[in-house]
Amino acid sequence: MISFGPREPAQRIHRDQWAFDLFRFPKGFEVQCNTIWAMTDFTDENGARRIIPGSHRFDDKLQFSESDTVPAAMSKGSVLFYSRSVYHDAGANGSSATRIGLQFIYNLSWLRQEENQYLACPLAIARTLPVELLRLMGYQRGAFSLGYVGDLMDPLQVVWPEIQTDAPGQLENTAQLLKKQIDRERGRKETARAV
Repeated sequence: MISFGPREPAQRIHRDQWAFDLFRFPKGFEVQCNTIWAMTDFTDENGARRIIPGSHRFDDKLQFSESDTVPAAMSKGSVLFYSRSVYHDAGANGSSATRIGLQFIYNLSWLRQEENQYLACPLAIARTLPVELLRLMGYQRGAFSLGYVGDLMDPLQVVWPEIQTDAPGQLENTAQLLKKQIDRERGRKETARAV
């Protein structure tokens, strides 16, 4: 969640891909996709995200002013999609209310995540999540030797030890195994409720 309170000044205009220590990705090489969901209305007055349309094609490390940006005004429940190479900021919040957004960032599996989901989400909770969500959170290898645990173990095996994987991305049986385990767990809970 991103809360942008009253009288909060505008952010510096930036590219989010600079999170990677200002590594210069080649122009046109997109490594991430941002989404920000409006939990409250986003207006020019309360500091809506401001973007520079077409700036994903611009050179890196350019300087801009607010007059170069346009507000991404949107009503509560809307979502803004933009790549990490788009120059943007959050405008100043001149209102008396807090602007709240829910941000999800999707990046290539071989890049480090901004937030360490393995620690942010306790293992006990991770074990209750669907395999597709676990993969989205980073519980998978990005390649043979990227993102493994211990002796080349797939991170899904930490959550579900009974899963055996042969190679990165070859987890077709995982969904079936997890479905069986989830169905067993649901059956136990329903039996407990009935008693």
